[in-house]
Amino acid sequence: MKKIVLGVMVASLSLVLGASTGFAAKKGEYTEGAAGPGSISGTVSLKGAAMAPIMEDLSKGKNVEFCVTHPDTKDGIRPRVKVVAAGGKLKDAVVFIENIETGKKWATEAVMFDFKTCDIFPKVSVVRKAPKGVEEGLVKITNQDPDILHNPHGYSVAGANRKTLFNKPLPSKGDVADVTKTMGRFKPAKDKHFFLQCDQHNFMEADGRIVWNPYFAVSGADGSFKIDGVPEGSYKVTAWHPYVGEMTADVKVAGGEAKADFTLTAK
Repeated sequence: MKKIVLGVMVASLSLVLGASTGFAAKKGEYTEGAAGPGSISGTVSLKGAAMAPIMEDLSKGKNVEFCVTHPDTKDGIRPRVKVVAAGGKLKDAVVFIENIETGKKWATEAVMFDFKTCDIFPKVSVVRKAPKGVEEGLVKITNQDPDILHNPHGYSVAGANRKTLFNKPLPSKGDVADVTKTMGRFKPAKDKHFFLQCDQHNFMEADGRIVWNPYFAVSGADGSFKIDGVPEGSYKVTAWHPYVGEMTADVKVAGGEAKADFTLTAK
């Protein structure tokens, strides 16, 4: 991986994940402790033009009359936007610390995916490995569409290979699939990219980064991010986007706010 230059400020957007574990971690695994006094903030930029949207003809799929009610649909065509950037700033990049073994606690709220108007929200999220003995409360998927069968299918992706994690039909509005238990299968050496799709409407997609500690953020529309509660120390920090790539920087936190800017190159 290339090293990048540090510098610049700004605001934050962070996601929440799963329940506090309350178990003793093995050597090399993250152990909950106390938050530190520092933070890491900056901006993720995109070099080059973002990939063009995929123009999806909804008339060729199921539930056409309902799916075309998606607000981005025009004349039966809905653009599937994989990379969002404005003014060279990249939205939905996951920024995370790689090499930290103890610090703040995991957030307690579940990661929620909504299947709505034949789409999935959020488009990019963060998921974690379910600790031993934790079988619910970390990741939930809800069908928000009336009288539409959705079939969430979750994968761990490595290159061209996909490993199925779960396949849960949600036939009615309000149906919820808690898929926490299947997240216990993640392994640090193998699992990085989480991919979610609907088997009934394969144009419905979302992505996530699999993380191993609670130090992460997702860049906003202006490319900004902030990771707080960081103990003093030197860290490797990575910015990742599922359809652009990733870069890693060495960042030193010394009590205050450290700066880290990332530039990812469009494919």
